[in-house]
Amino acid sequence: MKYIILLLLFCNVASAQVKKAFKFSTFYVAANGGTSLSDEDVYSVEGSTLIYDTIFTPYDYSLTMGIRKIKRFNYEGTSPFKDGTETSFSDAANVGLSPFEFLFEVDYKRQEGIEYFDQQHFIRYVESKWLAKAEYIKDGFADIEYFESTQRLRLNGKKKLSFNLGAVQRLAEPYGYDPLEEWSFNNGRIHYTCLAIEEGYSVDVYESEYRDPNGNIVATSSEIWNKVVMPDMLKEYVEEKRNELNNQWQYSLVVGFDFYHYKKNFWLHTWGNVMPYHYDDGGQFSYHNFNDGEQWYDYSGGLIFGYKLNKNLGVFLEGKYNKYWNKEWYDFKGGINYIIF
Repeated sequence: MKYIILLLLFCNVASAQVKKAFKFSTFYVAANGGTSLSDEDVYSVEGSTLIYDTIFTPYDYSLTMGIRKIKRFNYEGTSPFKDGTETSFSDAANVGLSPFEFLFEVDYKRQEGIEYFDQQHFIRYVESKWLAKAEYIKDGFADIEYFESTQRLRLNGKKKLSFNLGAVQRLAEPYGYDPLEEWSFNNGRIHYTCLAIEEGYSVDVYESEYRDPNGNIVATSSEIWNKVVMPDMLKEYVEEKRNELNNQWQYSLVVGFDFYHYKKNFWLHTWGNVMPYHYDDGGQFSYHNFNDGEQWYDYSGGLIFGYKLNKNLGVFLEGKYNKYWNKEWYDFKGGINYIIF
């Protein structure tokens, strides 16, 4: 009986903590769509015959599902519903307005005829003297995917401007690895025909027949072979070789800062992170090997600025920037608003 009572007490406490953790969070499911690229006519000449075709790009759409608990900063507006298209640059900041915040979102979408399955998940806990965050990002359009966790000490944690210092652990594919390097000449050109034959393609120059690994004719001239077939083959080869490799851990030191100031007519929110040192584990696919054994700088940051010059005129500038393993992805927007009374 004693153990049953203890179990019930534990379940009651756990239920209360879960309810507290998800209190004020929002669960949302949304679908969005719209017109994509317009149809494009493509013309070619075969002998003396004019041939044309039309490239159709299907409509864009996104199916989004997520749950988030992130307190809005004073400069952020409100919306009666979340439709999955909202982009808040402040989500990328190191600190928020609440100690415990989280976001879990998946987005299946088609953009300009290409399908992506994007994800963004993070858990962030911030105290005045320390912070911890775990995050997973998959952005197909930017071709970036990684898991990152960080633990940091904070200085001046209760001030507008605070600094932090700590460690970062990242798990990602071996960025920097180039599967085509072994097929490259010293002048940078690719011996792609030998690579294609190695991959199962066959070339009959005299009969002008170029066949894929299944024996199907994919080109009847060297022009089509070089400009159409080879680019697709090289892309598939690189993706295949990259997918064969296991993800790599990267351990780094990080230094960061956060600044937040708000008034009704002026606000500034900015943050930044620099990773100046990365541990070299000596692995074959360590990024150090692709960087001539040298250290490098990875960094990220964001800026949200707004200024109302008077009751009619205002300006704003917002954006965020990341550079990891020499891969860049960023978003920004800015403009002027003039309200006519």
